[in-house]
Amino acid sequence: MESFDWRDGERTIHFGRGRAAEAVGLLGGPGYVLLTTERAQSSLPAVAEAAATVKLVAPGRVDEVAGELLGLDADRFVALGGGRVIDVAKALTAARRREDPSARTLAVPTTLSGAEMTWVHRHAAGVPADTARARPAVVVCDPALAASQPDAELAGSALNALGHAAEAPVTTQANPVATLAALEAARLIAEAYAGDPEAPDRDALALGALLAGYAIDSTWYGLHHVLSQTLVRLAGVAHGAANAIMLQHTVDALATRETHGGTRLAEALGGDAAGFVRAVCARTGATRLRELGVDAEQLDACADAAAERAELELTPPRATLDELRALYEAAR
Repeated sequence: MESFDWRDGERTIHFGRGRAAEAVGLLGGPGYVLLTTERAQSSLPAVAEAAATVKLVAPGRVDEVAGELLGLDADRFVALGGGRVIDVAKALTAARRREDPSARTLAVPTTLSGAEMTWVHRHAAGVPADTARARPAVVVCDPALAASQPDAELAGSALNALGHAAEAPVTTQANPVATLAALEAARLIAEAYAGDPEAPDRDALALGALLAGYAIDSTWYGLHHVLSQTLVRLAGVAHGAANAIMLQHTVDALATRETHGGTRLAEALGGDAAGFVRAVCARTGATRLRELGVDAEQLDACADAAAERAELELTPPRATLDELRALYEAAR
């Protein structure tokens, strides 16, 4: 897959095999604060060596983790890692811009989260809710890193990306450009698993996730993401697993909300969207929430919480509490 440089407004995306070797230069040279994990740091030591400060991002909620790191003083926060690491970097940049408007996030993704392409993130604990959010100004997406997870985790991450592609054409903020990007993302993700599911095309997955992230950044989200995010926050389900398991059921619910977008998504996935999702979800190691220890009582609490989310308005008709409970029950 060919490399490219994509200048999109205030940000630049560098994509391609081998781009990680250029990362320090593309990030503006040494001297930044690096946010990362042990796995990510070991995969690209040159980026860690060029940092003025390295902080390993602890497990936990983005708002809480970012809140503990608010003392970091930098004009560049480089995130080398998955969605949680990138979201923490965005939260710190947003907070820092209240004093230094030049502060920027720069991202080198190591999963298919798409977080590097969006302004979506929770604020650090203690930061006012009306603070403007931050989107990475530079993205270095090398498929050797972005699609580097082990097979089971990669499958979950791929379905997280597909969730972005499925929801983008359906929201009230959908537009032709984002829909085209979303459908191409879905086609690439399907193509990646079409040849040999045991050895998916990781370059296609990386580009698909990048485009899906672009699409959801433009259109925001609704039903699928509300259900998945609520599982993460209230039931402790891992982000990739929540998206993978729920998408088996929400993909059809989304299709009924926008006929043309739903039809084209199914075509991009080979004619059977739910069937494709089920097949890839099976590669994650869990296809039901009960396999992850989630019980009916927890799902009732999740449904109640999800029903309060304003984002449901973005995928009309707004899901009722009964529909939310039915989707959770189907996934249990």
